Amino acid sequence: MAVPPIQPTRAVGAGPTGLVRALRVSLMLDVVLGLLVAVVLPLAIVAIPNTISVVAALLPPEVSQIAMIRAHGLALPAMVLTMPVAAVLVRRVRAAPMMVAGLALLAFADAAGGYAGSTMLVGVLRVLHGVGAGLLVPATLMAVWGRSSFLRALWAATLAASLLAAQALALWPLDQVDSWRVTLQPYPMLTGVALVLAALYLVLWLKDGESTAGPGAVVTARGRTLWAVVPAAGVAALALGSTFNWSASLVIRAALVSVVVLLALASSGASLGAAGRAPAYAMVAVGVVVLPTAAQVTYVELGGLGGPGLSGLWSAFAIATVVALLAAALTNRLGATAMPMVTAGGLVVVVAGLCAVRLFLPAPGGLALILPFTLLAGGASVALTGALRSCAEEAALLALSLFFPAVLAGFLLGSGVQVAQLREAKTPQALVDGFVDALHLWALIGGGLVLVVIVLAAVLARLLPGSPDSPPDAGTAGTSPAAGTASGLVPSPAGEIDPAGGAWQEAVTRGQPGPTVVRPRSEAVTGSHTPARSKPETGPERGPERGSVAAAGGGTGAGKGNRSRPRHEPDRVPERDPDTEPEPEKVVAPPVVVPPPAPSPEDGPGSGPALR
Repeated sequence: MAVPPIQPTRAVGAGPTGLVRALRVSLMLDVVLGLLVAVVLPLAIVAIPNTISVVAALLPPEVSQIAMIRAHGLALPAMVLTMPVAAVLVRRVRAAPMMVAGLALLAFADAAGGYAGSTMLVGVLRVLHGVGAGLLVPATLMAVWGRSSFLRALWAATLAASLLAAQALALWPLDQVDSWRVTLQPYPMLTGVALVLAALYLVLWLKDGESTAGPGAVVTARGRTLWAVVPAAGVAALALGSTFNWSASLVIRAALVSVVVLLALASSGASLGAAGRAPAYAMVAVGVVVLPTAAQVTYVELGGLGGPGLSGLWSAFAIATVVALLAAALTNRLGATAMPMVTAGGLVVVVAGLCAVRLFLPAPGGLALILPFTLLAGGASVALTGALRSCAEEAALLALSLFFPAVLAGFLLGSGVQVAQLREAKTPQALVDGFVDALHLWALIGGGLVLVVIVLAAVLARLLPGSPDSPPDAGTAGTSPAAGTASGLVPSPAGEIDPAGGAWQEAVTRGQPGPTVVRPRSEAVTGSHTPARSKPETGPERGPERGSVAAAGGGTGAGKGNRSRPRHEPDRVPERDPDTEPEPEKVVAPPVVVPPPAPSPEDGPGSGPALR
């Protein structure tokens, strides 16, 4: 018989040299991915702040400052609307291509920013910035999701640190500039470096063989994720409407309604369990308070308002970033069962940071900023790491879809508070006092909102525990803990206790006794019968067989007479008492049908199959 050559699989044909090469590629992939996270996330978050008002004096006389501020602020609404759609698409087009596409959009917008001359073009470029950033954030999260858990912790820490320093990073390139177009291209070189890293990551990703996988798994919560577009669009519309001379009270009410809607959507994932709702609550809480608080602190601490200026803030930012990374790494080393308490503890630390803002700021020196910045960044890092550690992919994507709407709602609420406090300011000193009072009031409101989120999560975790099949760890997402050996992970041996056409599994599933059919191994091949008193083979090298009570997940089986089988001896078949019990009914095993082999491609025409 001519047998066609069989192509060896990648795992078998690799050999020792191929295995070392594969491990080297995987390690390089993790290193490049870590560098990408450290560069891409800050670039995406830096696109959020609206800094055109800082260089408004450099605008051409014919350009309306209000119209330019409105156009420059389109980045965050565009990001808000892009995120839910990108969270669904990333499961189908994969993270690496989406990351390259997002960075390409950012690079194009940066390059075209140097030629912007009208309000319309500025608005278009800022929308491109928002869309690119909205693609990058879920792409980086899904890229690290299937890799080392340390990369996921690095992602959470980098996001927390980026939120804290985004306003300062956006203002830094504007120091002593002579063109307002710098606001459209703050870090073009860093964007180019990130694009090169993304291209390298794409090549390594293709070389690692991940591109040969099929389409991404269907997201069970994709409908809920897409529904996040509705509140996102509402928050974006409110943000745009607030630029048309809305009163402070109306802006505050609109922002509070937006936060309530986001929390309601975060609470809608009852089927995901407490572990599935935790990332949504953490994202909403962190998004509402961290970046809006850091933005207000940065403006209050500028040199013109009596603070140390941007140069005095970098030491506090650096220390807070290191603390965020260390906190995420330590959180990653804890067990999955501790993650709910760790997430709540991280949010409590964020509240402590807001209290420190109210108590110690403003300060003439940068050292006083270390404590509030460290608490805010460290608490946010711990909360995000703990929440993402104990959830599945769909829960993480739903939470991420609510994150940027929460950031926008926080900015709305903070702006409303500022407008209310600055309404009566007539002198420069009154203006400074108004900014400080607004910061203190905002810290109080933000701390109260985070406490509400903590209490809401705890109450719903007790009232709506959710599905018991929620994965305890994201690393085991998609695997039901109740599946056991009945899920098909362990092949069933031939012989011993036969399920008799599935009746045994159905009886065990319903918790009722099922039929016990005893066959030796030899009968599985010959089809002969043996008495029911025969026992299955046992030995020290053999564990419980598939189909036994232990392997089936519990329950009791019985033959005629309803005699239950002891649970502590799953491999022993009870012997029949010949005086009191009738002989059990024997079930004839179906004959094993071996199909004839397919003809070989090398057989000539008319030669027929090799075996007849």
